[in-house]
Amino acid sequence: MRRLLAAAMVASILGLGCNNERSASVPGDAGGKASVAHSTAANPELDMAMEPAAAARMPLMARPDGAPETPSLEAQVGPPGEFNTESYDRIYENPFLLARGQPLSTFSIDVDTASYANVRRFLGDGRLPPKGAVRIEELVNYFTYDYPPPDGDVPFSVDVEVATCPWNSEHRLARIGLKGRVLEEQERPAANLVFLLDVSGSMDSPNKLPLLKSAMRMLVQNLSQRDRVAIAVYAGAAGLVLPSTSCENKQAILAALDELQAGGSTAGGEGIELAYAVAEEHRIAEHANRVILCTDGDFNVGITDQSELTRMIEEKARGGVFLTVLGFGMGNYKDSTLEKLADKGNGNYGYIDTIHEARKLLVEQLAGTLVTIAKDVKIQIDFNPARVGAYRLIGYENRLLRAEDFQDDTKDAGEIGAGHTVTALYELVPPGKEGDLPQVEPSKYQQPAEPDPAAESDEVFTVRLRYKQPDGETSTALNVPVTDAGTELSGASPDFRFAAAVACYGMLLRDSQHKGDSTFDLALQLATAGKGDDPSGYRGEFLQLVKLAKALAGG
Repeated sequence: MRRLLAAAMVASILGLGCNNERSASVPGDAGGKASVAHSTAANPELDMAMEPAAAARMPLMARPDGAPETPSLEAQVGPPGEFNTESYDRIYENPFLLARGQPLSTFSIDVDTASYANVRRFLGDGRLPPKGAVRIEELVNYFTYDYPPPDGDVPFSVDVEVATCPWNSEHRLARIGLKGRVLEEQERPAANLVFLLDVSGSMDSPNKLPLLKSAMRMLVQNLSQRDRVAIAVYAGAAGLVLPSTSCENKQAILAALDELQAGGSTAGGEGIELAYAVAEEHRIAEHANRVILCTDGDFNVGITDQSELTRMIEEKARGGVFLTVLGFGMGNYKDSTLEKLADKGNGNYGYIDTIHEARKLLVEQLAGTLVTIAKDVKIQIDFNPARVGAYRLIGYENRLLRAEDFQDDTKDAGEIGAGHTVTALYELVPPGKEGDLPQVEPSKYQQPAEPDPAAESDEVFTVRLRYKQPDGETSTALNVPVTDAGTELSGASPDFRFAAAVACYGMLLRDSQHKGDSTFDLALQLATAGKGDDPSGYRGEFLQLVKLAKALAGG
């Protein structure tokens, strides 16, 4: 009964009624189904009418409540006997830092999007997500932005915009955007892929193995005859279901997928070893050599130690076989494990909650998912203390690097795929307005350095980047100085306002101490102003999620 009530509440919030012919099935308490019809009538409280594309993607299945914020925490929720063991690492938000004492801010890029889809799943279930599930950089980077394409030999462009900060009008907001080179299908290198599929008992639910199989079928159908696919599985033991097979014989690949069934415990580590062995056997240097791991992350036999797994994956990535991780399901979902594996495997991490998300990752963004155009991409912002009193990087908490790591080519960083956009936001405090920010007592043994004459320029900061070619070991440097023309928020680009809206939404979901004057209404205003052309409906869907989050948060 509890699940039916939750589903009914979500349906009401989304403006769903019983006057429309389209209906979606929602699981009932005892395995039965309740029909929830989609209505185009707006909910009076929220004035909310779902756009068709957004309504089709919105997950309406009721799921167990209560995902804990720290790994290994097991929480009982809902009816007696119903447990939730989802795990999320705790996030310690980036603080404001004084530019005169710490002028360098260094971090790795991140193109993962899993957090956005996972948060959507929680909201669609009628509950707010745990704070540890909300990684703001992944929310922002879920969307593509209209940044200019790269010129010359550099594999990505750099675009910077500075305007009034929406949630604190005395501050400035800087948006730093990268745009990866787009590859047409005929330009995409051939792919040597190994699907590593979790068929353990934990995957035996409709939103796990059946959805996984549908997603992989979709990917296979969009591969070219130049590509190869092998299928390895793991449950109680790992096995090779299909040896590396040319996509000229897609029927054999699809038939192998159709025969998969769930059962057994999860020997994830052994499966990863097998998948890499198969990928290396067929590895060709100029091809896209990649293992695609699909799982809920609930490894319970075999190599389960994260440090052991990540060391092996790092070693294989150095050998030219990269890793994509796709997460499925809920209740025992191990977000923290899967994010770490993708990070160490020079890969990307997505969460698939619907077949529409599978289409986004595996069809619309196929080249970006499979083809890396630059690896170990690091960003270092050098702030001018004469123009910036303090700054805060919004998100990227688990991507921070030491300043000395920037020039150290042995330090791992993130990858950017073909056509991917990467966005980072900094909130800037003008000099003299640092207020109550913690101060550092001066050293007794040395005096603070005097500003360089360069500080007298109009430059607010310089964006420094380092990146390697996909098969390279030596990084290339790129520097972009930035000035601030004093643009008001009203004059900012639609993409600036939309990215700010997503950050505002993320800070509210996390109840950030730095949210300032953020409200869900402000996020809606910004997103509406920045929606622009939205052919796939993703930005329209975001508007509905903000409204849903507002209602669930009680205002």
